[in-house]
Amino acid sequence: MSSINIKRAVENIRSGTTVYTPVIELIVNAIQAIRAVKPTGGLIQVTILRHDQADMIDKIAPVDGFIVRDDGIGFNEEHRNSFDTLYTALKAGDGGKGFGRFTCLKYFRRFTVESVFADGLMRKKRSFAMGHGNDIIIDEKVADAGVAATGSAVTISGAQAVKFPDKGLDVIARVLVEKLLPYFIDPNSECPQIVMRDDQGGSPIILNDYLGQTNRQIVELSVQKNELHLKSLDKDKDEVFTVRVFKFYAPRANKSKVSLVAHRREVTDVTMQTYIPEFADEFYDKTDEGENAKDRNYIIKAYVFGDYLDRNVSLERGAFSFGKDNDLVFGISQSQIEAQAATIAQEAVGHEILARRERKQARIRDYINDEAPWHRGLSRETDFSSLSMKPTPQEIELHLQAAKFQMETRVRAEVKQILQSKDTEDLKDRVTEVVGKISQTSKNDLIHYVSLRKCVLELFDKSLQIGDDGKYKSEGDVHDIVMPRKRDTDQIDYDQHNLWILDERLNFTEYVASDKPMDDKNGDRTDLSIFGKRVAFRGDNEASNPITIFEFKKPQRHDFVNPSSDEDPIEQIVRYVNDIRDGKYKTPYGRDILVSTNTPFYGYVVCDFPQKVKIWLEREKDFTVMPDGLGYFRWYGNIKLYIEVLSWTKVQRDAEMRNKVFFHKLGI
Repeated sequence: MSSINIKRAVENIRSGTTVYTPVIELIVNAIQAIRAVKPTGGLIQVTILRHDQADMIDKIAPVDGFIVRDDGIGFNEEHRNSFDTLYTALKAGDGGKGFGRFTCLKYFRRFTVESVFADGLMRKKRSFAMGHGNDIIIDEKVADAGVAATGSAVTISGAQAVKFPDKGLDVIARVLVEKLLPYFIDPNSECPQIVMRDDQGGSPIILNDYLGQTNRQIVELSVQKNELHLKSLDKDKDEVFTVRVFKFYAPRANKSKVSLVAHRREVTDVTMQTYIPEFADEFYDKTDEGENAKDRNYIIKAYVFGDYLDRNVSLERGAFSFGKDNDLVFGISQSQIEAQAATIAQEAVGHEILARRERKQARIRDYINDEAPWHRGLSRETDFSSLSMKPTPQEIELHLQAAKFQMETRVRAEVKQILQSKDTEDLKDRVTEVVGKISQTSKNDLIHYVSLRKCVLELFDKSLQIGDDGKYKSEGDVHDIVMPRKRDTDQIDYDQHNLWILDERLNFTEYVASDKPMDDKNGDRTDLSIFGKRVAFRGDNEASNPITIFEFKKPQRHDFVNPSSDEDPIEQIVRYVNDIRDGKYKTPYGRDILVSTNTPFYGYVVCDFPQKVKIWLEREKDFTVMPDGLGYFRWYGNIKLYIEVLSWTKVQRDAEMRNKVFFHKLGI
C-alpha cells in the first residue's frame, strides 16, 4: 500500500507540461504495454470524451477527457505494483521516469483503469482508480475474466484548471501525430496502429495514415548531413545529435518548428524563424496535375534526437536540465542545438530560403536607394540574416541604426586600445584601419544630411508655387521652412533649421532669433536676427562678430514699396542696425549683443521682383543690380551695413546649385 502526498506531488509539477501531456503519456504507456507481448502489430484506440452541452458558437462540445485502450500485457501484478510505486524503475530501459501518471491529475480530476491480464493460464480483470490523497491506487477490484483478451482501458476525465484548447477530431489527431512522430518513424520498433474516434460519432482517424503511402500529410525529407557534433565540457568528447526533417502538409496556422526529443517523446519546440527568419511563412508544392490541381501548402519540422537529450530531460518531460541560451554546467545549451538543427532543416528547402532571402535583400536595397542612401556604405558591412523575412522600412532603419551603433562602439574601443598600447610596431597599420572606419561612419552621416537637404529643397520649391486656390503661400509658410517662427537657437538644435538655404555660413552662427522681439515680448522683431561666432578674421587679424538680419516678403507681393507703407524692409533693416549699435537690445535671454565700430552687419531682403519692385530698388533706394538680374546690393559705409535684396528664385537656384554636386554623387 503506497503512502505519499499525491496532492503535493501534483502541485509541484511545473516544468513545461501541457494539457496534451497526459494523453501522450497514456498512448506511450499503451505502446509499451503492447510491445511487452507483441514484437509487431497491436492496436490502440483513443476515444475523445465530450461534455454533454455543445458550444453555442462552433456547435462542438468541449473535450472532457480521453479513453485509451490497448491489447497489450495488461496490469498484472508487476505492472500494478509499479503503478503503485512513486518513481518506479520498471520502464527505465525505455526512458521511463516513474512519474508520468501524476501529470494526468494535474489536468483531469478522474483517472480510472480497467485491465485484463494473464495470471498463469487464467485471465483476470483488475479495475482501480488513482487517488488524490495518500494512496496512489484506490477502489481496487480483481475478478476472473474467463477467456477475455489481455489489454487495458485507461480513462482520464473531468478536465480541470486548463481548458482543452482544441475541439475537432482532426485537429487533435494532428497534434498527437506531431508529438508522437518519433514512435511512428522509429526504425527499430514498429508503431502499433493508433485509431482515434469521437464518442459522439463520426468517422475514425488512423494516425498511422498521416505517414502512409497514399495522400500522405507527413513526408520525411532527405538531407545530406543529418548529424550535429557539439562540444561539451568534456574536451575529449563531442555530443552527437541526429536531425530528421519532415514536411507537414495542410498546417493550418502552425509554423515551421524545431522539436527536441527525449526517449522518443517531443519535449520542447520552437519556431524555426527564431533562428532563420525566412521560415516565417509556409511553403508550397507546385503541382501540374490537371486543370483543377492545387498547390499543397506545408511547413517544415525538424526533430532532434540524442543521448544528451535523453540524459537531461526533466522528470515531467516538459523541459531539460541544461540552460536555454547558455549553459556553464552542461556546456551545451538548448538554443545551440535548435540553431544548428534549423540550419540542417534549411538544406531541405534551400532553394525556397534562397529565393526569400533575395526578396528580402531587394526590399532592403529599395529602402536604401529610395529613402536612405546614406546607409549604402554601412549596408555592405551589415548582417541582415536576423531581420524578419518581410521587413518594414522601420525595421530596416532600426536594424541599420543598431549596426551603426555597434560599429561606432567597436571603433571607440579600438581607438582607446591604440592610445593605451605601448607596442608601436604595427601602430601605423592599425591607425590607418581605424581612421578608415571613422571616415566611413562620417560619410554615412554626411550622405544622410545631404539627402535631407534635397527633400527640404523640394518642399521649398513647392512652397513658392501658386496653390490650388490660385494664391501664393504667405511669407510665414516659407519662413517656417527656413527656420520655425517664434523660436531661437536656444530652443532648437542647429540641425532643426535650414538656414543653409540662404547662406552656408549661417550653419555656424552662435545665436539666431526667428520672428522674436529682441527687447521684450511686444518689441520690434526681425524675421531673422543672426549673431555669428568669432571665427572670421579681417586683414588686420582683429576678431569680428558679424550680425545678419533677414526680412521675408510673400512671393509676388509688392505693396511694401508704396510711399504710404510702413513695411519698407530696407528701412526696417537700417533701423534695427542703428538700434543694435546704440545698445537698445539684448537677446530674449538677457545676453548682451556685443558690437563695436567695426562690427559688420549684413542685411538680406527676400522677395519677388515685379517691375514695380525693380524700379523702386533702382530709382528710389539706389541699389545696384547683380549680374544675373535676380538680386540687388548696396553698401552703407557709415554704419558698416551691406544689404542684398534677393528674389526667391535666386535663393532657390543658388541653394540647389551649391548642393547639386552632392546630389549628383549620391545619384538622387
